[in-house]
Amino acid sequence: MDESTNILGMEAEKGRWAFVIIGMIINLCLGSIYSWSVFKAPLKAFLETSGPEVSASELQLPFMIFLAFFAVAMVLSGGYIEKYGPRKVVIVGGVLTGLGWLMASMASSIMMMTVTYGIVGGIGVGIAYGVPVAMSGRWFPDRRGLAVGLTVLGFGFSAFFTANIANILIASSGVMQTFRIFGIAFIIIMVVLATPLVFPPAGWKPAGWAPPAPKPGAGASCELKRQQMLKEKPFYGLWLCYFIGCLAGLMAISISADVAAEVGTDAVAALLLGFSPVGFFAIFNGGGRPVFGTLTDKLTPRNAAIVSFVLIIFASLIMWQMQTAPVYILAFAILWGCLGGWLAIAPTSTATFFGTGDYPRCYGVVFLAYGAGALVGPLMAGWLKDATGSFINVFPYIIALAVAGIVIAFLLMRPPIAKE
Repeated sequence: MDESTNILGMEAEKGRWAFVIIGMIINLCLGSIYSWSVFKAPLKAFLETSGPEVSASELQLPFMIFLAFFAVAMVLSGGYIEKYGPRKVVIVGGVLTGLGWLMASMASSIMMMTVTYGIVGGIGVGIAYGVPVAMSGRWFPDRRGLAVGLTVLGFGFSAFFTANIANILIASSGVMQTFRIFGIAFIIIMVVLATPLVFPPAGWKPAGWAPPAPKPGAGASCELKRQQMLKEKPFYGLWLCYFIGCLAGLMAISISADVAAEVGTDAVAALLLGFSPVGFFAIFNGGGRPVFGTLTDKLTPRNAAIVSFVLIIFASLIMWQMQTAPVYILAFAILWGCLGGWLAIAPTSTATFFGTGDYPRCYGVVFLAYGAGALVGPLMAGWLKDATGSFINVFPYIIALAVAGIVIAFLLMRPPIAKE
């Protein structure tokens, strides 16, 4: 098979969309971390039947450790995608992800759950996550933002599907058996989906397409290795904006249910939507990815980032000033959408600014901003609530962060200058 012209029996220009669909499904499996809240109550009840009481903060440990190892594994595994190819890396990551869930099904304490689900599962997801994004970046030089956004959409939508499946399985089979079922399913699905994955040949581009002249603040000026990227100001601008976008977004979404309960809108919001508000917001978390991916293509990375921060300011301001059910739904839909949007803005910007030659390793470093935001955001939201007495008082700080993000994006999110 000539991989430059034929994918799964189709011409490359058509067949490459199959990789987007495969990437979405892979990310649907990897994004099951976002359904953790469904497991907490039954897991607590199970562990306490034969052990000491498990506190609310202890129940967050597997989730937080998972996100930390997810981010670190992204950095360490980036080079192996180039060395061994996308197929082998997804298989290794998928098997480790599934093993994390399988081993978690045998855990008898929260620490065992943290090691199995948090460390093993987190490493597996970190290894596999970069592959679908790198695939889309290379197969779609003409529509990179849209393709990357659609690929990572699966990660954002995952909670909408996996949480409902988990609820059904927990009710019928128990929480530990659910971990076991998920683990086996993930191994099978990921290994099968990895089989056709392949990068395009060097220099491949869609038939009839020529790279357009870059707009100011948009196009890639050069191809950079990771060590070269680390010397460029745009890297620090992108990293800081990504960190702020995730920090602000995760601060907000981590308190979605708490804010609803505090202002008395949870029941009203559920009635207006017809189902759980958090499930509704997950749709925006997923949908924000292709939307902001396309905006990054059309408006340049810097302008897409500024749009995101302006929306975060607007949503936080109305939530701070007007605590009603319709405002709550609108504000948190925007906040969840913007958080999802950064999972498209950042990888697209990385490829746009620094090229795709060393993309997996470059984006691995950029992705550390998400890991840092995932650790700091929920903790900061909790600290601010303790310090001020209300979750509503978190929103002025989110506004301040977004303002800082606008300034940084304006000053630093520009493509590096090509060196002779």
